[in-house]
Amino acid sequence: MLSIGTVEERRAAARRLWSLFENYHVPTYFTPESRAAADGLGCKGGWMGYFAQRAAPFGEASPELVIATFYNFPPRMVHRALPDAWALADAETFLATRLAGVDGALRRLLGAEFLAGPEIAELAELGRAAAAAAPIVGRPLAAANAALPWPDQPHLALWHATTILRESRGDGHNATLVAAGLDPCEGLAIYAADHAVTEEAMLGFRSWSEQEWHAAIDRLTERGLIEGGALTAAGRQLRAWCEERTDDGATLPWLAIGEEATRRFEELMLPIARTLYAGNPVFHNNRMTLHLVT
Repeated sequence: MLSIGTVEERRAAARRLWSLFENYHVPTYFTPESRAAADGLGCKGGWMGYFAQRAAPFGEASPELVIATFYNFPPRMVHRALPDAWALADAETFLATRLAGVDGALRRLLGAEFLAGPEIAELAELGRAAAAAAPIVGRPLAAANAALPWPDQPHLALWHATTILRESRGDGHNATLVAAGLDPCEGLAIYAADHAVTEEAMLGFRSWSEQEWHAAIDRLTERGLIEGGALTAAGRQLRAWCEERTDDGATLPWLAIGEEATRRFEELMLPIARTLYAGNPVFHNNRMTLHLVT
């Protein structure tokens, strides 16, 4: 078992590990290779490919299912992509396209020789063991990805492991937002207030309208969670509660594989995460993820 002593230390470890494996997952949707793969099916504008490829583990998912499980996107944004994407290709084709895109991106960013090396092979085994212990009950995106077959190549098996781990964490986080009574736009607004992310940046990344954003701020203000654009003491307490519950659920895979294996995963993944972060500038200004490796 992972024997990091205190609850706070275990939470910190879970968040640190997330910041590493998330970098390995990110090329799935936000690289030239992944965009070209989706565009090759006829997807338009980038987001159509994103929604279809990420939702494809469900099958040909309805917009409502994606709105529910992805959680923080405006419904109209999803409806622009789905179900139209399924007229271009079925879910199985989008899954193959997703895998081809991330394969191409990882080969460019890390090099084919490195991907065939012993570090990736070892990481794939560690990641697979951790992913096998990732909670899926009440976590639909994690469960749908966990049901997919494992790729044969180690670098893609590692990618599949990181996908299960990040979707399990994300599903758990969404559950905390629901429990906290934070709707999708409010969840983003309270995050932005906590991390000093500008309204412009958040609206650009998630496409909520100014009117929707300001209405969410008003609701949070009425609840005493935000005042003058900053979190109140109650707001900070609620944010901390959400993050702590998210981290608590995300410790389970690492508790399962044990301290030595966890430390080895972190040791091997850190330089890879840094390389991928440096080679993927689209995320350098996105403080929602990835900044912990810099």
